[in-house]
Amino acid sequence: MSIETIPPPPAYGAQPSNPYPEEAKTPWYKAEFFVTRPVKLEEIMNFSRQVSSFLRSGIPILDSLAVVGEENASTKMQELIVDVQRRLRAGSSFGDAIAQHPKVFPGYYIAVVRAAELTGRLDNALEQLAEYLEREVTARKQLKSALTYPSIVFVLAIAAMIVMAVFVLPKFRDLYTSLHAHLPLPTRMLLGFTNVMTNWWWLILAIAAVVGLIGIALFGGGHGKARRDATLLRLPAIGKLMSLVAVERFCRVLATLVQSGVPLPDAVQVSADSTNNNVFQTKLADVRDAMMRGEGLARPIQATGIFPAAARQMIRVGESTGSLDTQLHNAAVFYERELNYELKRVTDMFEPAILLVVGGAVAFVAVAQISAMYSIYHQVKI
Repeated sequence: MSIETIPPPPAYGAQPSNPYPEEAKTPWYKAEFFVTRPVKLEEIMNFSRQVSSFLRSGIPILDSLAVVGEENASTKMQELIVDVQRRLRAGSSFGDAIAQHPKVFPGYYIAVVRAAELTGRLDNALEQLAEYLEREVTARKQLKSALTYPSIVFVLAIAAMIVMAVFVLPKFRDLYTSLHAHLPLPTRMLLGFTNVMTNWWWLILAIAAVVGLIGIALFGGGHGKARRDATLLRLPAIGKLMSLVAVERFCRVLATLVQSGVPLPDAVQVSADSTNNNVFQTKLADVRDAMMRGEGLARPIQATGIFPAAARQMIRVGESTGSLDTQLHNAAVFYERELNYELKRVTDMFEPAILLVVGGAVAFVAVAQISAMYSIYHQVKI
C-alpha cells in the first residue's frame, strides 16, 4: 500500500469538509461483483478490539497503535497503521486519519470514531465496532461454508457433462449412425446437444461473452448498482434476505451512531450508506429530507414502505419515549435472528436444489443411453 502525502493539519476546531464520506462510485465497466478489500474485515475487527483494549487501560493512542502495528502480521495493515501514526503526529485526529483510507474503513466506522472522539468514548466505540464486524465476518463465513459443498458438486457436474458431450457421447453417435437405427426422443435430444457442443462451441462462447458484457454494462459498477439492487430485492428468496441484511445493518449502525452522539439526520445518512443498497439509500435520503423539515423519524420511515412492521413500531416507540438507541438496538438484534434463520433456510434449499438439478441431468443421460440400447436391440432382433 502506497502511503499518501500527509496534508497539513486542520485548524483547531475546524470540521473536515466531508465528515461523513460516502463510498466512491465506480464506473460501469468496473464490475463490483468480485471487489476485494485491501485489508480483510477480520484484520479491521482485531485492530479495533486491540486498540480499544489499550485505550481502556489508559495507554495513549499513539503507543497503542505502535504495539498493535508491531504484533500485526499483515504488511498492508502495518503500512496503514504507520500512515495513521504519521497523520496523528502531524495534528490530525484519529477519525480524520482513518478517513484517508475509505477502502479499508467504511463510512459508518469513520463517523462513529469521529463522534466518539468528541464525547471521549473512543474505547467503547471501537469495541462496539469490533463486535459489529465480528457478526458480519461470522455471517460471511457461515454463508461461505454452507455454499462450498453444493458449489463444488455443481462445478464438477458441469465439467463432467462437458467432457461427456465433447469426448464420450460422439463415440456413441458414430455407433448409432453406423447401425442406421431409429433412436428414441431422449437419445435424439442428447445427440443434438452433443452436436451443438462439438460443432458450435465457438458460438456458445461468443454468446456467453456478449451476455456477460451486457450484464456488466447493465448491473456492473456504481452505474448499474441501482438496477442490480432493485433486481435482487425482487427475487423470491434472495430479495427477502437482502432486505433483512439492509434493515439489520441500518438499525445496528444507527443505534451506534445515536448512542455516540452523532446528530440524527447525519446518522441516518451514514446508516443509509452502510446498507450498501441503492434502493434503501434513495428512500432514506427522502427520510433525511423529511427530518430536516421537522417531520421526525418514525413517520418518514413508515412512508418508505421498505421497513417491516416490527422495525417501524420499534422506531416509533423509541422516538416517542426518548429511547431511540435502545429500540434500534433491539430491532437490530431481532432482525439479526431473522437474518440467521432466513440465511439457513435459503442455504438449506440451495443444496438439495443443486443436487436435484445435477441428478436430473445424470438421470437424463442414463435414460437416453439405456433407451437407445434397448431400441437398437429390438430393431436388430426383428
